[in-house]
Amino acid sequence: MSPTRTRPSSAPLLAVLDLTPDGDDVFVAQPQVIPSGRIYGGELVAQAQRAASLTVGADRRVHSLHGYFLRAGDVHRPTRWSVERLRDGRNFAQRVVRGEQDGRLLFQAMASFQVPGPGVEHAVGLPADAGDPESLPTAEQMLTGTDTRDTDYWSYDRSFDIRHTPAAIYTRADGTHHNRQTVWLRAWDRLPDDPALHRAALAYVCDYTLLEPVLRRHGAAWADEGVVTASLDHAMWWHHDGRMDEWVALVQDSPVASQGLGLGRAQLFSQDGTLLASVVQEGLVQLPG
Repeated sequence: MSPTRTRPSSAPLLAVLDLTPDGDDVFVAQPQVIPSGRIYGGELVAQAQRAASLTVGADRRVHSLHGYFLRAGDVHRPTRWSVERLRDGRNFAQRVVRGEQDGRLLFQAMASFQVPGPGVEHAVGLPADAGDPESLPTAEQMLTGTDTRDTDYWSYDRSFDIRHTPAAIYTRADGTHHNRQTVWLRAWDRLPDDPALHRAALAYVCDYTLLEPVLRRHGAAWADEGVVTASLDHAMWWHHDGRMDEWVALVQDSPVASQGLGLGRAQLFSQDGTLLASVVQEGLVQLPG
């Protein structure tokens, strides 16, 4: 770490998840300022889920969210979240949530909440080749000696320690065009014990790398000139609660890309192999040439 940098922390995550009430079922959030000038997509997903969850009873937990990214958000302006209560049933509740800046709709989603109960149980396990996160290089180590627009952000300013296997493709892609990878994440700091906050944090991390297998498959790196990516939609299902201040593995792949759109999907596991969540996203991916 550069001697001029402070220790990385999870303060940005906690700040963006701190929604302020602004009327009935309306909340305001402040974005994290990042080099691109556009709000990070995972921030929008997490705030949408967080806003919706603040309008349901504590006995109900989110089990799914389906949303669309409609416009890029400005990191220098607050985001206003409004929640519509569609239904409150005995075991399920549904909400529509909309994120706006200055009357411009950025993100819209529908979320469903369940009162957990007994029933069928099965799950796949963490793949044997997921690796040991402690043995993998950090983002700072991977980026030593590089000088891109996002070097400092990737190295120090994200709320999570993020480690890749195969190696990360921040500034260059390796010779093998994989379409599968594992990304390990852990919050830099101990987070509050509130399970609802950890569910929101689980949503927050998913947009960091979900389209990365598309780039990896085509031998491209994030910093390559001419690479353009934009998340278009996001679908997520929560299966079990876990802690985001402990190692979580995103086992990711891209089964298909066509007509300029790439599909990314991931299963998120705790280090003990519990399947915490599943997520699928489609995005615009443009590569040089």
